[in-house]
Amino acid sequence: MAEISDKKDTELVDKLRKGFISIKAQLSKIIVGQERVIEEMLISLFGRGHVLIVGVPGLAKTLLISSLAQILDLEFKRIQFTPDLMPADITGTEIIEQDPGTGKRTFRFVKGPLFGQIILADEINRTPPKTQAALLQAMQECRITAAGQTYELKLPFFVLATQNPIEQEGTYPLPEAQLDRFFFQINMDYPSYGEEKTIVTQTTGTWSPKLEKSLSNKEILALQDIVRKVPASDYTVDYAVKLARASRPKEDSAPDFVKQFVSWGAGPRGAQALIIGAKARALLNGRYAVSCDDVKAVAFPSLRHRIIVNFNAEAEGISSEEIIRRLLDNVQPERSV
Repeated sequence: MAEISDKKDTELVDKLRKGFISIKAQLSKIIVGQERVIEEMLISLFGRGHVLIVGVPGLAKTLLISSLAQILDLEFKRIQFTPDLMPADITGTEIIEQDPGTGKRTFRFVKGPLFGQIILADEINRTPPKTQAALLQAMQECRITAAGQTYELKLPFFVLATQNPIEQEGTYPLPEAQLDRFFFQINMDYPSYGEEKTIVTQTTGTWSPKLEKSLSNKEILALQDIVRKVPASDYTVDYAVKLARASRPKEDSAPDFVKQFVSWGAGPRGAQALIIGAKARALLNGRYAVSCDDVKAVAFPSLRHRIIVNFNAEAEGISSEEIIRRLLDNVQPERSV
């Protein structure tokens, strides 16, 4: 397995760390607070994953995503998901064109908004499953098939979907298979009193910050590759796998509270997200090897959307977050001798 070893790799790690600090500094000009959200979003980007952001309206989800695209100099596309949105509205469609000279008619494919690099899928749960599914191939394979032709998407390709947890009337909950495609689910909370006061002060005056470019396309792709080279020991991987398997109620080794309150647990993608997220976090914090503490730090965004609680849990007010807390207390890493 490739590991970080030569001078070029260490230079890339240093570039990643400096880029992380620069991006956070740039975003802080626009976004007040939300440091955890920004860090988890960048872990997803450099881990080559996609993000589901859940938060009430007015928390600057759209502003955060569009600002990130501007800082990274990536092509930004926004898709407002609505009940009448069709798959062709996001992937693209064929139109008939007539040559004015010969009168001959030909089909031409017009690319949809998925042919961007940072895609904001706004309120993704407001569109029917058929349209939601149009995202699946793009998110998994970075390509789109339309009208019998397959089109490669420009890399890096990063989907950030938003979801409003309050208004559920007229929505189409994302199926488990779609949720599992998201690397992280990031929850955005209300700002603190001090942060909200700063937000109000900054946004009700004439001050308008300027954002500077931090990383290029080529640099982002190289940094995504370097994340995969971070070594993870066997006992760290064992810990991630044990966490994921312990969330499955049909596993013999699952704790009693999982068997009592969970319908479905995290699959292999959950364990993969734990390790890749932990690798990216280690590099962003200037470390060349991943630890179990890194796995614990990314456990909530990696697993909260992959653990589906049952009616017993809902009746007792137990959420997937509480299940993860109990798992972190119950499942301990064991260093191999």
